Amino acid sequence: MTSELLNKYLSNEASEQEVQALFEWIEASEENKKQFINAKKAWVLSSIATDLSIDSVSVIQMKPKGKIRQYLQYAAVFLVLLGFGTTIFLFNSKFETSKEIVLALGDGRLEYFGGKNQTKLLNDKGDLIAKKFRDQIIYFGKVQDEKVNYNTLKVPYGKRFKLQLSDGTVVSLNSGTTLRYPEQFGINGTRNIYLTGEAFFEVAKDKSHPFIVHANQANIEVLGTKFNVSAYPENPTVNGTLLEGSIQMYEAVNPSNAILLVPNQMATWQNNSKKIVIKEVDPAFYAAWTKGELAFKDTPFSTIAKIIQRTYDVEIINENSDLAKQSFTGTIKISESSVENILDLLKRDTPFNYSIEKQTITITNPR
Repeated sequence: MTSELLNKYLSNEASEQEVQALFEWIEASEENKKQFINAKKAWVLSSIATDLSIDSVSVIQMKPKGKIRQYLQYAAVFLVLLGFGTTIFLFNSKFETSKEIVLALGDGRLEYFGGKNQTKLLNDKGDLIAKKFRDQIIYFGKVQDEKVNYNTLKVPYGKRFKLQLSDGTVVSLNSGTTLRYPEQFGINGTRNIYLTGEAFFEVAKDKSHPFIVHANQANIEVLGTKFNVSAYPENPTVNGTLLEGSIQMYEAVNPSNAILLVPNQMATWQNNSKKIVIKEVDPAFYAAWTKGELAFKDTPFSTIAKIIQRTYDVEIINENSDLAKQSFTGTIKISESSVENILDLLKRDTPFNYSIEKQTITITNPR
């Protein structure tokens, strides 16, 4: 990462391609993320400090000279640093821990979803950019590349959400998913979004503007199609399942490491081996969650437990070694089933006991 590119990004002067290159670098490693965060903090603080004079601090009535004045300037900058750090902490804390669906706008504002009525979403200039509903948001319009702003949408455990991007692409987001995307796509270049979690895409066809999903260490590029991507951070894989059209999965840092999919295939990126494997599947099985269903096919209980945790916003502690070895097959309608219903169904095959305390479920051996 060059300082010139970082400065252009922080000054909101970077093109969409430059923004893509920067964020690919950021996502490449935790160390890169830390470097970017520190650079961003330093840039903001330097901008503030440039305009800061000791005369502007209302609690100081004198204008000292020499070392005393220099000391107070440093003290003022320290206070700014403290306040800025607190703001960052509060912003991140509210965004990360919210039990509601929350949207972080490019200018730092947070929008929450839950009301029944339609509302309008405005940018920092007061322009209408989207219509906001209880369980979805619809964007519209296009702008020039140099003015592309990214929003971040977080769907917590226990909830699902749908959004329509400005190009007409419809994205369904599963529980525990975060999506970073332009509030309005640029007229030129590619359509880039960044996914952590699981989403089903119905991409609007546009051959001159490829659509790229950045998911962990893998990218998925399409022109117009329907596919599902599962890229939860706790899993060492990224799965792309194709229903219609064609998609290409490739390694983010090595695009030549790629596989082209046709319908009814699933590509799996493996973080450890850096390999992509492909197999024939029933794609409806992997898109069942978009219809409010949990579908299992020889699925180990450890995976089922993660799905239940995300779907119902609970924590599962399994102390039953026999259950941990079991796999299950079946389909469950989320709206018609509680966690207790699912556990009671599973225990018919493999007996176990469980207790529930608030949001924590502890599974033990049968007595």
